[in-house]
Amino acid sequence: MQSFKKNVLIAAGLLIAMNTYAQQSNPPIGLKTLLNQVDQNAPTLLTDSAAIGIRRAQAAETRSNWLPNLKLNYQADIGTNNNVAGPYFTFGIIPSNSKVRTESNTTTVSANVGVAALDWEIYNFGAYGAQNKVANSDVQVEQNQFARSRYQLQAYTINNYLQLLRLHDLLTIQARNIQRNVEIRRSIQSLAKSGVRAGVDTSISEAELSKARLNYIELSNQEKQVQLQLSAVSGLPYQSIIPDTTAEIMLMGQSPVLQSLSPDTVNHPLINYYRSVYQNSLQRENLVKKSYNPKILLEGAVWGRGSSIDANDHFNSLSSGWGFDRNNYLVGIGISYNLVDLRRRQLKLHTQKATTSYNAQKLAEQKQMLSISASQANVELETARQRLQEIPHQLKAANDGYRQKLSLYKNGLTDIIELNAALNILYRAETDYAQAKYTYSGALFQKAVTENQVNTVLNLLK
Repeated sequence: MQSFKKNVLIAAGLLIAMNTYAQQSNPPIGLKTLLNQVDQNAPTLLTDSAAIGIRRAQAAETRSNWLPNLKLNYQADIGTNNNVAGPYFTFGIIPSNSKVRTESNTTTVSANVGVAALDWEIYNFGAYGAQNKVANSDVQVEQNQFARSRYQLQAYTINNYLQLLRLHDLLTIQARNIQRNVEIRRSIQSLAKSGVRAGVDTSISEAELSKARLNYIELSNQEKQVQLQLSAVSGLPYQSIIPDTTAEIMLMGQSPVLQSLSPDTVNHPLINYYRSVYQNSLQRENLVKKSYNPKILLEGAVWGRGSSIDANDHFNSLSSGWGFDRNNYLVGIGISYNLVDLRRRQLKLHTQKATTSYNAQKLAEQKQMLSISASQANVELETARQRLQEIPHQLKAANDGYRQKLSLYKNGLTDIIELNAALNILYRAETDYAQAKYTYSGALFQKAVTENQVNTVLNLLK
């Protein structure tokens, strides 16, 4: 059992040493550099960028809707020409429609026909323009969706980077805590050997030291998990993502500048996205109105036809039916309008107006939420600033108290319980300070993200 305990302690010590060496061998990476890596390599941004290409291709396709239909048709046939008079619907098949004879004649004849037909919707009272505006609006929505994804991923990266800074501080604090426990254990062992202290103090110090090492292992695991999350969006090896601890000091030194930041609502990615969705809905309303307008059509056709039946109704050889005997053309302008479309337009427009109203409410909701978030960030930032001013007093008092208790313990004037209590107070003060720095940085970037001023804050980090 004693051997197993010793091996665990050795393994914990090696882990601490390896983690310290890894951090020293990799230079720290700044937040601005990390965000640039995320912009270039994040899978979600690459996907959204490809989606913009799809929308642009669709817009180009929509712009070609005005092109006419020009169809070329040709057929050569062999069959009979034996008809009766009377109207019919074609059902997609148009049989021969030549003269009706007094007697039935099922002689086989040959015939061929070639047709070039033009069908062009030359004017539809603004429907083409409305289609193009909707297509361009779709591109704008997709571009703003990309900007929104980038904005959200930026906030995600910043939050994880600040978490990494916090865990780095906590690991440093925990390493100091381990060193203090090692120092206490060394003193107890020396005092126990000389008979000044009871052996139970040694067991208590060993337990405290083991607890500190286990806490370090857990914090190290949490740090690696955050590094892996940042690695997934940046493409960097997780071991190389070491936070720049000077960033916190720089930000705390720029407190007056940071608190004076004003919101940028004109170019805010979230506002722009919901605004573009609303504008897209308005364009679709206009498209519904235009889609059911009358259509002016240009129709044209030229065709040739040949048959083995001549003008005197003689059934000649089949070979005489090839080639064109008669040629014709037809050009006309027409107008088409479906009266029932009045009802369809009314129903579809009602549905689209409801969608527009919903998108308008989403836009207003987003503006309100951003305003509330900005106010909360301002309050939190001021609270965090006041906390940072007060905590150094706590930290100094806790450090002085620990040093005094350690000196008293070494001189036999206090017990291990009181010494551990002083050590825990110092440890709590140090972790409170680390948490206060994290809270301040988090509130600051929350304000910057909410007010679309992240670049302004990043420019303060040299």
